Amino acid sequence: MNSRPLRVAIFGAGFWARYQIAAWREVGGVEVDAIYNRTRSKAEALAREFGIPDVFSDPDKLLQEVRPDVVDNITEVGGHRALSLLCARRRIPCICQKPLAPTLRDARAMVASFARTGTPFYVHENWRWQTPMRQLKRLLDSGVIGVPFRARLTMISGYDCWANQPALRDLEQFILTDLGVHLLDVARLCFGEAHQVYCQTQRTLAPEVKGENVATLLLSMGPALTSVVVELGYARTPLEREVFPQTLAFVEGPLGSIEVAPNYDLRVTTSKGTRSQRHAPIHYSWADPQYDLAHASIVDCHRDLLAGLRGEHPAETTGADNLRTLELVHAAYASAARRRVVLLDP
Repeated sequence: MNSRPLRVAIFGAGFWARYQIAAWREVGGVEVDAIYNRTRSKAEALAREFGIPDVFSDPDKLLQEVRPDVVDNITEVGGHRALSLLCARRRIPCICQKPLAPTLRDARAMVASFARTGTPFYVHENWRWQTPMRQLKRLLDSGVIGVPFRARLTMISGYDCWANQPALRDLEQFILTDLGVHLLDVARLCFGEAHQVYCQTQRTLAPEVKGENVATLLLSMGPALTSVVVELGYARTPLEREVFPQTLAFVEGPLGSIEVAPNYDLRVTTSKGTRSQRHAPIHYSWADPQYDLAHASIVDCHRDLLAGLRGEHPAETTGADNLRTLELVHAAYASAARRRVVLLDP
């Protein structure tokens, strides 16, 4: 195993960049050497905060002069294709923020470009690394409830996500591309590829928010054709039980059920009764307490990506794999627009 520190360059200095830089430091064996942002002053501010030696307002110049081992592309979705393809042309591995691209055409071009040059390409998909989601996957793999026949994944919140990320207000497509990619990735991880999808969306905040902010999906997934309901909502309406940013789940199998309940409580019910155990995330000093679950998952996501880059084991969230999630997102949009089931090729 290569013990030399992995040299990371950061593209982007927005909301998530600070937390991803801090998470790289938690992993160990990594040095963040440079940061690019088109507004140089924002990059300079982060560089001072984290002691990053080099700042650039030209991404190609950064790649030429620094020649990092990997680029962590944390820009907004509009910058994903051009900046990722720049890395592919220079054969520099890249980790791209989700959603992979605004269109399937762009996403496929990105994945194909890295494949042609034999350059590693990953997507920063941290939701599956949340502590309760990993435990849910482990329990399903153990067979404790048998092969699931029905499941529900729910992420509904009144939290004002637009306050920290105002650009989300202007997205023509919002909840499925921003939050849906996360839950659909978890669904694929737990239940397999989708055979069909039916989706309904609503815009309950128009005209303040352009895109849909509520979505309900019904999928048939995996070899068992598990019926999976995915409920998404950022409605900024009062809820009796606000658990942002937790995903709740309920999975049924022939031998019992698994519930991911609020406050990170996992409950397994079989003929032997119900056993409950709490699986809270690690709290890091740099994390926003409201985002503890999400910020802790960044560290585990980075750890897996680092192992993939070092050749220790294949990383889970490759560009090619995440492309399947994005295809599912766009199939959901097609279903909502046509008001009918969309069949897929799993």
